Amino acid sequence: MTDPYGAGSGQDPKHGEQPGGYGQQPGYGQQPGYGQQPGYGQQPGYGDQPGYGQQPGYGQQPAYGQPGGYGQSMAPPDNYLVWAILSTVLCCLPLGIVSIVKSTQVNSLWAQGQPDQARAAAESAKKFAIYSVIGWAVVVVLYIIFIVVVGVNIGSTSTTSN
Repeated sequence: MTDPYGAGSGQDPKHGEQPGGYGQQPGYGQQPGYGQQPGYGQQPGYGDQPGYGQQPGYGQQPAYGQPGGYGQSMAPPDNYLVWAILSTVLCCLPLGIVSIVKSTQVNSLWAQGQPDQARAAAESAKKFAIYSVIGWAVVVVLYIIFIVVVGVNIGSTSTTSN
Protein backbone atom coordinates (compact mmCIF):
# COMPACT_ATOMS: atom_id res chain seq x y z
CA MET A 1 0.00 0.00 0.00
CA THR A 2 1.36 3.44 -0.86
CA ASP A 3 1.25 6.52 1.32
CA PRO A 4 -1.04 9.09 -0.34
CA TYR A 5 0.96 11.95 1.18
CA GLY A 6 4.25 10.84 -0.27
CA ALA A 7 5.94 10.22 3.07
CA GLY A 8 7.59 7.06 1.76
CA SER A 9 8.81 8.75 -1.41
CA GLY A 10 10.92 11.35 0.39
CA GLN A 11 8.56 14.24 -0.39
CA ASP A 12 7.02 16.01 2.57
CA PRO A 13 3.76 17.70 1.74
CA LYS A 14 3.09 21.02 3.42
CA HIS A 15 0.84 20.97 6.43
CA GLY A 16 -2.84 20.88 5.40
CA GLU A 17 -2.15 20.23 1.70
CA GLN A 18 -3.77 17.41 -0.13
CA PRO A 19 -1.74 15.39 -2.60
CA GLY A 20 -1.99 15.96 -6.31
CA GLY A 21 -3.98 19.17 -6.04
CA TYR A 22 -7.30 17.38 -5.57
CA GLY A 23 -10.01 19.55 -4.04
CA GLN A 24 -7.82 22.62 -4.06
CA GLN A 25 -9.64 25.90 -4.45
CA PRO A 26 -8.17 29.20 -5.51
CA GLY A 27 -6.66 31.21 -2.69
CA TYR A 28 -8.31 34.05 -0.86
CA GLY A 29 -8.93 37.04 -3.11
CA GLN A 30 -7.99 35.16 -6.29
CA GLN A 31 -10.41 34.66 -9.12
CA PRO A 32 -10.70 31.14 -10.48
CA GLY A 33 -9.11 30.67 -13.87
CA TYR A 34 -10.83 29.73 -17.09
CA GLY A 35 -12.74 26.48 -16.72
CA GLN A 36 -12.29 26.26 -12.96
CA GLN A 37 -15.13 26.24 -10.49
CA PRO A 38 -15.28 29.18 -8.10
CA GLY A 39 -14.30 28.59 -4.48
CA TYR A 40 -16.67 27.81 -1.65
CA GLY A 41 -19.22 30.59 -1.12
CA GLN A 42 -18.22 32.44 -4.29
CA GLN A 43 -20.53 33.11 -7.17
CA PRO A 44 -19.05 33.20 -10.63
CA GLY A 45 -18.80 36.75 -11.94
CA TYR A 46 -20.34 38.34 -8.86
CA GLY A 47 -18.80 41.71 -8.12
CA ASP A 48 -16.94 41.94 -11.43
CA GLN A 49 -16.76 45.37 -12.96
CA PRO A 50 -18.36 45.72 -16.38
CA GLY A 51 -16.03 45.97 -19.36
CA TYR A 52 -15.30 49.14 -21.25
CA GLY A 53 -18.49 50.71 -22.57
CA GLN A 54 -20.81 48.26 -20.80
CA GLN A 55 -23.50 49.19 -18.32
CA PRO A 56 -23.30 47.75 -14.80
CA GLY A 57 -25.71 44.91 -14.01
CA TYR A 58 -28.81 45.11 -11.85
CA GLY A 59 -28.02 46.28 -8.33
CA GLN A 60 -24.41 47.20 -9.09
CA GLN A 61 -23.04 50.66 -8.66
CA PRO A 62 -21.56 52.36 -11.71
CA ALA A 63 -17.77 52.64 -11.76
CA TYR A 64 -16.12 55.81 -10.54
CA GLY A 65 -16.54 58.68 -12.97
CA GLN A 66 -19.48 57.15 -14.82
CA PRO A 67 -22.87 58.86 -14.63
CA GLY A 68 -25.52 57.37 -12.37
CA GLY A 69 -28.63 55.62 -13.58
CA TYR A 70 -31.19 57.59 -15.59
CA GLY A 71 -29.03 60.71 -15.52
CA GLN A 72 -29.41 61.16 -11.76
CA SER A 73 -26.08 61.52 -10.07
CA MET A 74 -27.40 63.52 -7.11
CA ALA A 75 -29.57 62.75 -4.11
CA PRO A 76 -33.25 63.68 -4.27
CA PRO A 77 -34.13 67.20 -3.14
CA ASP A 78 -35.34 67.87 0.39
CA ASN A 79 -39.08 67.28 0.55
CA TYR A 80 -39.74 69.66 3.50
CA LEU A 81 -42.21 67.19 5.01
CA VAL A 82 -41.38 68.15 8.61
CA TRP A 83 -41.96 71.82 7.86
CA ALA A 84 -45.20 70.97 6.07
CA ILE A 85 -46.51 68.99 9.04
CA LEU A 86 -45.48 71.63 11.57
CA SER A 87 -47.03 74.43 9.54
CA THR A 88 -50.25 72.41 9.24
CA VAL A 89 -50.51 71.63 12.95
CA LEU A 90 -49.28 74.95 14.34
CA CYS A 91 -50.21 77.51 11.71
CA CYS A 92 -52.64 77.48 8.82
CA LEU A 93 -54.42 74.22 8.08
CA PRO A 94 -55.40 74.67 4.39
CA LEU A 95 -51.98 75.86 3.21
CA GLY A 96 -50.26 73.24 5.36
CA ILE A 97 -52.28 70.46 3.73
CA VAL A 98 -51.22 71.65 0.28
CA SER A 99 -47.63 71.69 1.52
CA ILE A 100 -47.93 68.10 2.79
CA VAL A 101 -49.35 66.90 -0.54
CA LYS A 102 -46.55 68.57 -2.49
CA SER A 103 -43.85 67.25 -0.14
CA THR A 104 -45.09 63.65 -0.46
CA GLN A 105 -44.85 63.91 -4.25
CA VAL A 106 -41.12 64.72 -4.21
CA ASN A 107 -39.69 61.23 -3.58
CA SER A 108 -42.12 59.44 -5.89
CA LEU A 109 -41.38 61.83 -8.75
CA TRP A 110 -37.64 61.40 -8.16
CA ALA A 111 -37.99 57.61 -8.17
CA GLN A 112 -39.92 57.81 -11.46
CA GLY A 113 -36.99 59.59 -13.07
CA GLN A 114 -38.59 63.05 -13.16
CA PRO A 115 -36.04 65.20 -11.33
CA ASP A 116 -37.34 68.53 -12.63
CA GLN A 117 -40.88 67.84 -11.43
CA ALA A 118 -39.48 66.58 -8.10
CA ARG A 119 -37.56 69.83 -7.61
CA ALA A 120 -40.66 71.84 -8.53
CA ALA A 121 -42.76 69.89 -6.02
CA ALA A 122 -40.12 70.47 -3.33
CA GLU A 123 -40.12 74.20 -4.02
CA SER A 124 -43.93 74.25 -3.92
CA ALA A 125 -43.94 72.41 -0.60
CA LYS A 126 -41.47 74.92 0.83
CA LYS A 127 -43.44 77.85 -0.58
CA PHE A 128 -46.77 76.70 0.88
CA ALA A 129 -45.18 75.98 4.29
CA ILE A 130 -43.81 79.54 4.31
CA TYR A 131 -47.19 80.93 3.23
CA SER A 132 -48.80 79.00 6.09
CA VAL A 133 -46.41 80.54 8.64
CA ILE A 134 -46.90 84.02 7.16
CA GLY A 135 -50.68 83.56 7.26
CA TRP A 136 -50.46 82.50 10.89
CA ALA A 137 -48.33 85.54 11.75
CA VAL A 138 -50.80 87.89 10.04
CA VAL A 139 -53.70 86.34 11.97
CA VAL A 140 -51.82 86.71 15.27
CA VAL A 141 -50.98 90.37 14.57
CA LEU A 142 -54.60 91.11 13.59
CA TYR A 143 -55.81 89.33 16.74
CA ILE A 144 -53.49 91.41 18.93
CA ILE A 145 -54.68 94.62 17.23
CA PHE A 146 -58.29 93.53 17.74
CA ILE A 147 -57.72 92.84 21.45
CA VAL A 148 -56.02 96.21 21.93
CA VAL A 149 -58.81 98.08 20.11
CA VAL A 150 -61.57 96.26 22.00
CA GLY A 151 -59.72 96.75 25.28
CA VAL A 152 -59.39 100.48 24.66
CA ASN A 153 -63.08 100.77 23.73
CA ILE A 154 -64.17 98.85 26.84
CA GLY A 155 -61.91 100.99 29.01
CA SER A 156 -63.23 104.25 27.51
CA THR A 157 -66.92 103.28 27.85
CA SER A 158 -66.48 102.23 31.49
CA THR A 159 -64.86 105.57 32.47
CA THR A 160 -67.52 107.69 30.76
CA SER A 161 -70.45 105.98 32.46
CA ASN A 162 -69.28 106.92 35.97
